[in-house]
Amino acid sequence: MAQKPSIPKGTRDFLPAEVAKRNYIYDTIKKSFEIYGFSPIETPSFELSSTLLGKYGEEGDRLIFKILNSGEKVKKADLEALSNGNLARFSNSLSEKALRYDLTVPFARFVVQHQNELSFPFKRYQIQPVWRADRPQHGRYQEFYQCDADVVGSDSLLYEVDFVLLFDEVLTNLRLPDFTIKINNRKILSGIADICGETDKIIAITVAIDKLDKVGVDGVIKELTEKGISESALEKINPLFSISGDTKSRLSQMRSYLKDSEIGISGIDELEYVLDKVEELGVKNAKIEFDVTLARGLNYYTGAIFEVKANGVKMGSICGGGRYDDLTGIFGMKDMSGVGISFGADRIYDVITELDLFPKTVDNNLDLLFINFGDTEQNHCLNLVKKIRANGISCEIYPSSSKMKKQMKYANDRGVKNIALVGQDEIDANTIQLKNMHSGEQSAMSIEEIIKLLKK
Repeated sequence: MAQKPSIPKGTRDFLPAEVAKRNYIYDTIKKSFEIYGFSPIETPSFELSSTLLGKYGEEGDRLIFKILNSGEKVKKADLEALSNGNLARFSNSLSEKALRYDLTVPFARFVVQHQNELSFPFKRYQIQPVWRADRPQHGRYQEFYQCDADVVGSDSLLYEVDFVLLFDEVLTNLRLPDFTIKINNRKILSGIADICGETDKIIAITVAIDKLDKVGVDGVIKELTEKGISESALEKINPLFSISGDTKSRLSQMRSYLKDSEIGISGIDELEYVLDKVEELGVKNAKIEFDVTLARGLNYYTGAIFEVKANGVKMGSICGGGRYDDLTGIFGMKDMSGVGISFGADRIYDVITELDLFPKTVDNNLDLLFINFGDTEQNHCLNLVKKIRANGISCEIYPSSSKMKKQMKYANDRGVKNIALVGQDEIDANTIQLKNMHSGEQSAMSIEEIIKLLKK
């Protein structure tokens, strides 16, 4: 007996109705991206391993899917590393390429490679799949789509303001009723490390602090201790967990906490500018909150950090992003500041599905199906189908003159909106019996009348 086919964990098939809903999300995001002045690009699904490795921190590197070398390249495997137990080096020698982990690092590579063909500031958007070797669970997949928008070539904080407004516009247009845009600044986190006297351990501190909502204060303290953070530094970090009040109050408390850190105060100043401008311009639906524990755990952020959560739904962040002043520098292009955001389309899909927020009109159901009564009627209907399709109306004829019950079952299964019945009487009268599958109403109409009705 043949084994039942399956797909890898962390991946999914999408039926036509699901694809229609996903396209609704992509189209909504794409429309706002273009209104805000972003242009589309695409990059390969896989990159050279050297392009990706070392850009996401230790945790990120472990989640990169590597592509095994083939042919003659297999001979390049470092067997000495294997015999010495250096599995990481041996693994790297087996693979020269890897599936992209996100769209940001490939974008940085793209900018450096095509710098002479671009005008700066360069604003791009990109909607493509990415892959992560993460443990599959609710809202976390190994293959998923990201919808990114980035600007490189300017350090203006106006772009941070624009991105907050863009989050608000897209998610409001997707009808999310309650969501929070969390914002922080990596300079504030650097200031914390500065105050604690642990500037060389900024990555360890930010990665641990970023897990506060998952592991709690005790879990963060435990991880910081395991990473070698001193007892005196822990005492200085601890007050951060009790900062409370609204955003302005928390910023005021942080300004006081960071008064002796120049970089920390710089982060506060930048954040206050962004929040003041957003408040001045106004948002449609978003709640905006300063969160000092927000770090996102990625090495390349150097300024603003964003994260968006849908409230009232058991789901992690649905969007994120931040500023990365030196990302292109790792590819040899210095002094190219950038800032970008990403919409997690798969998580947004799950949230909208759970809250039943998809418009009822979002489908790819067939507008019109011609019932097949036989060869004579079929030949007549083929010309009608061609005229109807020429007017942008989805239309087809059932492929054989099967029993009416079978043809109607097909129409119901496909979610067909209307059916057309054309027998010899209709051919003689040059009419079509049009039946609305929702209301059950049926009437004789000319093809011109049908086209006019369905184009609405």
